Amino acid sequence: MKKGGMEMQAAGKTKGAIIIGLLPAILIYSVFAILPIIQSFYYSVMEWNGFSEMSFVGLANFQALFQDGLFWNSVKNNIYVVLASVLGQVPIALFIALLLNRKLKGLKIFRTIGFLPVVLSTVVISLTWSLIYNSENGLINELLRMVGLGGLAQNWLGDTNWSMIAVCVTVIWQFVGLYLIIFLAALQNVPEEVLEAARIDGASEWTTTWKVTVPMIWDTIIVAIILCIAGSLKTFDLIYVMTNGGPSHSTDVMALYMFNETFSQLQYGYGSAVSVVIFFFSLILIFIVTKLLGRKML
Repeated sequence: MKKGGMEMQAAGKTKGAIIIGLLPAILIYSVFAILPIIQSFYYSVMEWNGFSEMSFVGLANFQALFQDGLFWNSVKNNIYVVLASVLGQVPIALFIALLLNRKLKGLKIFRTIGFLPVVLSTVVISLTWSLIYNSENGLINELLRMVGLGGLAQNWLGDTNWSMIAVCVTVIWQFVGLYLIIFLAALQNVPEEVLEAARIDGASEWTTTWKVTVPMIWDTIIVAIILCIAGSLKTFDLIYVMTNGGPSHSTDVMALYMFNETFSQLQYGYGSAVSVVIFFFSLILIFIVTKLLGRKML
């Protein structure tokens, strides 16, 4: 009994130490994440220009929002970014991770190169790709002219037919490295004995990969897809620098629309209503994806 009591007392001290250790992180997260969300809900039912007194308007901001064609245009563009990111970043990162998971010389160099775009400043990436897309002397148009395909040269960021595609390519390039590192970490935890058993049973490399390896990291793939969706719905700075939503709102997304309405038009209540919609839109999309993929997030 005495020994059991001492163990319970030690466990209690351990839990207390853990709670005390987590308190600073919980406090910071609450101040910079939870509190702003609560404030957004509060401001969304107010009319406020950021300076004068607030006045309660109920759901008027949401009613005006859902009747605004520019908002629905930003939703459509955001869905494009989400689809491009999920269908581009995740498969490309998984494919490269499967290649780099082999015992190759210089593997660490390839990992570093792959992760480099993630740590670069978004402004630097945006300006660099803007130069690549430049209609006069950008790298893409110059290469097309060099190979005799000058007729395919475009004003990539100035044409409403190509601007969204150009932006999506940049978004994909920027974050492939993030999911590459996540998948590599998961692949290195796959037991070698399981893979060896599959090979002994006569499974080909292709079968081993898609019937054994990929199912064993399926939970990680789901996490990557959810992170991808959440990140895509928050896309702002890259598009702001590259196109600022143009031309003719062809690259306007919800976060950029919210920014312009809040800080350019000084409609803080209306902008907060947009942030609330983004919040629920993210939750709904993530819920649908987890249900469709058939796995429960732990």
